[in-house]
Amino acid sequence: MLTSRSLASRSLASRASLTAAVALALLATAVPLASDAAAAPGGTDLDLTTSKAQWIDRSTVVWDTPGREAEVRYARDGGLTTDGTDGDDVRGQAHRIRLARVPGGLTDAQRAAYPHLKDYAAFRVDPRDRGRVRTALTGQLAAVVRDTDGTARAATGVQIQGVLDDLYSRAAASADLGPVFRGGRPRLAVWAPTAQDVRLDIGGRSVPMRRDAASGVWSAAGPKSWTGKPYRYAVKVWAPSVREVVTNKVTDPYATALTADSRQSLAVDLDDPRLAPEGWQDLRKPAAVPLRSARVQELHVRDFSVADRTAKYPGQYRAFTDRRSAGMRHLRELARAGTSYVHLLPVFDFGTVPERRDDQATPGCDLPAAAPDSETQQACVARTAAKDAYNWGYDPLHYTVPEGSYASDPEGTRRTVEFREMVQGLNRAGLRTVMDVVYNHTVASGQADRSVLDRIVPGYYQRLLADGTVATSTCCANTAPENAMMGKLVVDSVVTWARAYKVDGFRFDLMGHHPKANVLAVRKALDALTPAKDGVDGKKIILYGEGWNFGEVADDARFVQATQKNMAGTGIATFSDRARDAVRGGGPFDADPRVQGFASGLYTDPNSSPANGDRAAQKARLLHYQDLIKVGLTGNLAAYSFTDSSGRAVKGADVDYNGAPAGYAAAPGDALAYADAHDNETLYDALAHKLPPSTPAADRARAQVLAMATATLAQGPELSQAGSDLLRSKSLDRNSYDSGDWFNAVHWDCRDGNGFGRGLPPAADNKDKWPYAKPLLADRALAPGCAQISGASAAYRDLLRLRTTEPVFSLATSERVQSELSFPLSGTADETPGVITMRLGDLVVVFNATPREQTQRVTGLKGAPYALHPVQARGADAVVKSSSYARSSGAFRVPARTVAVFRRG
Repeated sequence: MLTSRSLASRSLASRASLTAAVALALLATAVPLASDAAAAPGGTDLDLTTSKAQWIDRSTVVWDTPGREAEVRYARDGGLTTDGTDGDDVRGQAHRIRLARVPGGLTDAQRAAYPHLKDYAAFRVDPRDRGRVRTALTGQLAAVVRDTDGTARAATGVQIQGVLDDLYSRAAASADLGPVFRGGRPRLAVWAPTAQDVRLDIGGRSVPMRRDAASGVWSAAGPKSWTGKPYRYAVKVWAPSVREVVTNKVTDPYATALTADSRQSLAVDLDDPRLAPEGWQDLRKPAAVPLRSARVQELHVRDFSVADRTAKYPGQYRAFTDRRSAGMRHLRELARAGTSYVHLLPVFDFGTVPERRDDQATPGCDLPAAAPDSETQQACVARTAAKDAYNWGYDPLHYTVPEGSYASDPEGTRRTVEFREMVQGLNRAGLRTVMDVVYNHTVASGQADRSVLDRIVPGYYQRLLADGTVATSTCCANTAPENAMMGKLVVDSVVTWARAYKVDGFRFDLMGHHPKANVLAVRKALDALTPAKDGVDGKKIILYGEGWNFGEVADDARFVQATQKNMAGTGIATFSDRARDAVRGGGPFDADPRVQGFASGLYTDPNSSPANGDRAAQKARLLHYQDLIKVGLTGNLAAYSFTDSSGRAVKGADVDYNGAPAGYAAAPGDALAYADAHDNETLYDALAHKLPPSTPAADRARAQVLAMATATLAQGPELSQAGSDLLRSKSLDRNSYDSGDWFNAVHWDCRDGNGFGRGLPPAADNKDKWPYAKPLLADRALAPGCAQISGASAAYRDLLRLRTTEPVFSLATSERVQSELSFPLSGTADETPGVITMRLGDLVVVFNATPREQTQRVTGLKGAPYALHPVQARGADAVVKSSSYARSSGAFRVPARTVAVFRRG
């Protein structure tokens, strides 16, 4: 889910002076400078600090404004201002490009390309002035519109993303950007079509770069001695955010290596044999698992090993090479049980952690000595959070370089070698690797120090709102992958990770902020990779992401988004929040965290929260939750037909989820099931809030396994947060992105506990929940012991084994699901609140979430020979072994808070 992210500072230093204007052509007119913005008589709007006009192609400027006469003024060195006190409303020495209003506005094709601009007025560039367009784009732009009497109606800056794509993207689309090596000689190239000049600073020299007029790419080729040298580009460009021409010393957005703290790019050839660890070229991967069968463990590199006393390389990539560590032993156990992928939270270069260990702060308190419900721990962690070694990493700086803080040495190429060693270590443990990628935003924009893209082509790579400001709906500076060269960057970056680092899958953060076409372009590019040519089989690389629908792009406002409903049938999965909320109860942002759900005791084991409603309301909501879970068990299929809990014949798409259809998938594999992930409270912490406080630790463990089973035993892929099988807690922290190792570390040794009771969670995102959290954290009975932790993990592994050994849990088509899967008691008098009975081929699965033993009588199976599945009958959970089946009546008896799987003999 969307939560607060680590936000970069986006405040820009104010520039007091503007560069003096210079006459550019015969039409330029020298006038005195005036104020930046002014309101002239008659309700006019003259403000060059905004950019409300949009130049969408070489022939068309659009603007939501009245008026018929219009023009664009441009000044190479800036200096255009407004005062609105006389007829010359935009002052400064400039060229003019004449515009004529187009009757009827945009064409049908333009409306289709820019649906959010469909009602704007369109102005056609005078054919006599079209030869000036490319030059105009390298300076300050001011659009002016007038009434028929010549009165200025409005003046504003101009957005230029569309016209840049029209002029340059066709040629630039095939350009090799960044460092490219041929015969050991490097060539460096950067796309900067609006730059007035670009120089390459490398090895202590400033080298002029050559501009290609067709593509807008600047390049320089050099000798072999450039290899390994640090470099930056010096880009001279008009910067709208500070309204002057600047020369930015900036790293390469296509960098493949960096110096420490991302200060400079390095001219590195990723094909250099010296960067390949032993065995890299002949690395044998575990057998590829189709997306519909994928079982994924979501894992943060630092969480994995930083608290593991058996790890040789705590907090580093190399921790995954240590076969004897407790963490790697646990991952191998999961792999043997059926886990197929490890999903790594961001491991690209991000902007909020000092990469050198000597620069990293650590909390200066005796954290273990404080009480389990104390404010001390979080206050101490917060004091060093900005400079410690911890962040989730959802704040991209360079998309195609490994993060340096996880390497033994962030200076140079150790991060490249050690990232590859990490992939090797996971592959040798029987696990393929998924990388969490965050192309939807950057850590900063404008002229901020950590802004890269926006300091090379200002106003292009970031998505702009109607007034020209950068959209921040993703909690950071949004990017615009709908623009051709940002879309190209996404595709090129993913392909590099796949080819050069042998990554087996990609999870797209906030994928709904990408165009569907962009994500499909990624899929197409990966599919083209072959073992013979590229060393990887791209068709076996899996893709999934967050298909949430919100922000300025919501409801396909700007393009067809890569959202849940739109990605159905593409083979690219989206996270499904439907069953997740039904299993846990409520939603992730409830004011009262005690709102219960299927696995947390709604109606069957109520807590004291008034937010749950009366008994009748609880029962009705629980039965509806059961319908949501049933849809989830089908793989969220939209067309799946069944009887809902009210007795109605419905399809998955007819079941309501907060006003949206619960079923949206076209085939198994379109929806990814999960009960918890890094966002929001861990599953254990959510259940801690929601289960009655008196619930014993053993029952909490059973509720956890049952909740996880609703995802594990669903059709389609499943994701689980690492450590959830060990009842992982973050001490009730709902947003631990910057909460440090103390709250985030995974504890592989059950004797170290599960993380519960490590103090009140950080105030920034949790203080409003402290009144609920404090009594829970103080209750030592809620902290599980080794019996509960180890038992839950073993029971979860049994479910994984069962799931992966029974092909019927991985049906390939929606037709097979419809014929093989049913809910025989749904909508009948025998449907029990808190219990779901699913028939799947020769299996019957009973999810009993109630605190009591339950009997489910399926009369249609009377006389059929069923018995508890051998995996559970021989498994680790003693309680499930007491489940039984009465052949004479077709009755399945299942203990409290237990999922039992029966197989026909």
